[in-house]
Amino acid sequence: MYGRIFTPFAIGGFTIVPEDHPEDPAAGLPLIMGKKGAFGSGEHETTASCLEEMERIPGIAGMRCLDLGSGTGILAVAAIRLGAASVVAVDIDPKAAESCAANVRLNGMEGRIFSVCGELASVGREPYDLLLANIYADIHLALAHEMVGLVRPGGWLILSGIPLQDKFDIQRRFRNLGCIEHDWQILEEYVTIVLRKPDAEGDEMIDEKAASSL
Repeated sequence: MYGRIFTPFAIGGFTIVPEDHPEDPAAGLPLIMGKKGAFGSGEHETTASCLEEMERIPGIAGMRCLDLGSGTGILAVAAIRLGAASVVAVDIDPKAAESCAANVRLNGMEGRIFSVCGELASVGREPYDLLLANIYADIHLALAHEMVGLVRPGGWLILSGIPLQDKFDIQRRFRNLGCIEHDWQILEEYVTIVLRKPDAEGDEMIDEKAASSL
């Protein structure tokens, strides 16, 4: 969407603020978004649910994050607002990568968010503490092995962009790769899933018990 007009609105503890709009000190953590750009400025239910789930990730402060299919970079900006140390934001669409870089500048986060135009393979192999992926279900399935491999033991994955009818396929794929389901949100048309990569023997039993109580 290009040239969109919107007023500030809240999602959880965040406030999405259009560029050139005065910030309200009493509002939530500001996520300043340009008026031109790619998908993902908080209006869509998948983006909103990712923002809500990010606030619940324990120990996000200081984390090294990967935002796969970054679009405008709103999730990357949110991660930094929550205290993450750095984010690599990658998208195959040059316009999305350009939009992300512009929003990084609007939020004064140069040097902490690195916008990359390319495929997942372009981010290297050093593991991340948190992987964010608001992407199509078929891409989740195709890249699942690589995605899990890029998360350190004990790290987290927030997956969205998954239509309701694809929920079980995604769950099965990531479970088969050893991930533990921690939380999920059933939305109007989509689902968002939060997973954890085990870090020790017996971890699965602990997390499955926690998940069953949600």
